[in-house]
Amino acid sequence: MGQEYNPVLVKNKNNNPKNASSALTPPLEARAGLIKAQESDEDVVLNLSLRPARLSEFIGQKDLADNLKIAITAASIRGEPLEHILFDGPPGLGKTSLAHIVSHEMSAKITATSGPAIERAGDLIGILTNLEKGDILFIDEIHRLSKVVEEFLYPAMENFQIDFIIDKGPYAKTIKFNLKPFTLIGATTRQGLLSSPLRGRFGMFYHLDFYEVEDLAKIIRNSAKLLSVDIDEEACRCIGQRARGTPRIANRLLRRARDYAQVNKIKNINAESACSALDNLGVDTMGLDDFDRKVLRTIVETYSGGPVGIESLAATLNEEIDTLADAVEPYLLKSGFLKRTPRGREAMDLAFTHLGLPRKQKELF
Repeated sequence: MGQEYNPVLVKNKNNNPKNASSALTPPLEARAGLIKAQESDEDVVLNLSLRPARLSEFIGQKDLADNLKIAITAASIRGEPLEHILFDGPPGLGKTSLAHIVSHEMSAKITATSGPAIERAGDLIGILTNLEKGDILFIDEIHRLSKVVEEFLYPAMENFQIDFIIDKGPYAKTIKFNLKPFTLIGATTRQGLLSSPLRGRFGMFYHLDFYEVEDLAKIIRNSAKLLSVDIDEEACRCIGQRARGTPRIANRLLRRARDYAQVNKIKNINAESACSALDNLGVDTMGLDDFDRKVLRTIVETYSGGPVGIESLAATLNEEIDTLADAVEPYLLKSGFLKRTPRGREAMDLAFTHLGLPRKQKELF
């Protein structure tokens, strides 16, 4: 089983702790309401405990899992490290889980960090020089690497070497570090922000899409067993339908349904109690929470249904652009509430219907 390292703490060759960055830059500002709230320490621990350890335990994303299994099996037969892998898709779909699964399947040690945490080239060198043959380096939010750090990755990924220049002018010297063959696994919610040179150095690309309700129901059922929660099949489907196609949210909603059942002394969570718990949280039958509806209502009422640029929308909502682009938009687009046009985001008929608002005829002149 692979060992997970502190994302900002690596060791140099003398085994002296060395900060890979002064502080781990926090991820995107978390979203409003249930889905926006930052995960508590309990949430983080529970998510780790609910994470599948093997590819055979991974539910959903069948084509991806099948292709990944072939790649892992072939690399194991050859006794070689895997080629570098890039996972992309909206948050909460299992990119980090898959990285850890790969480490388990390859019996490799995994070192986990994130793009914002690697602030300087020296931080990256400290991490890379401590990797052993076959180790896995997992970089979450890899699209947020600085340009300087990213350029150090190119030769490391391609030739397992890095060149580090010390001093300046006539005293400048180049120190070459030979690295042991390793596998880089990158995860991103914004593949379009990756530079072409970085993207081109990955050997395998896997896109994670939103999950079907049936797969989410299976995930919820498995998580309920691990949490010792008594829940029936219809309740699993109710939670799955409101989980926005996202396992992380499904597990979070399951925990909130468990809280509701415990407070109301309900021994077995059925569909009625599960739906009541989610209704109390403001999560509707389509999986939208208060913030989602606020986004749609702003487009419909303030901008007459759009189109509206994401910068204007973010300013009106007093939210970060990245929050809207990464955590809100993907599901609204996938579900048919919004569409993208060259002029901006536009509300679809489903958005008006869901909000119970009439669609006004736009004036042509």
